[in-house]
Amino acid sequence: MSPEHEYWFPAKRHGWGWGVPSRWQGWAVLLAYVALLGLAALLARPDREPAVFAMLVSALSLGLVAVCWLKGEPPRWRWGKD
Repeated sequence: MSPEHEYWFPAKRHGWGWGVPSRWQGWAVLLAYVALLGLAALLARPDREPAVFAMLVSALSLGLVAVCWLKGEPPRWRWGKD
């Protein structure tokens, strides 16, 4: 596989979706996601502003899924055989 086709997020062996990152770029994205979740918890405390916190978590999660979709292996249901 050429360097431009290497996936940041490989597909899970069982089920649908992506597993842990396989390249440093994927780890950087995952670390940024976790850091931004922590920042969201500080800015919009879940116990005081649950709706705002839920919207921030939803937006960050959609962003992570978008990056996984663009830079990850194409998702499909897998049974562990391939």
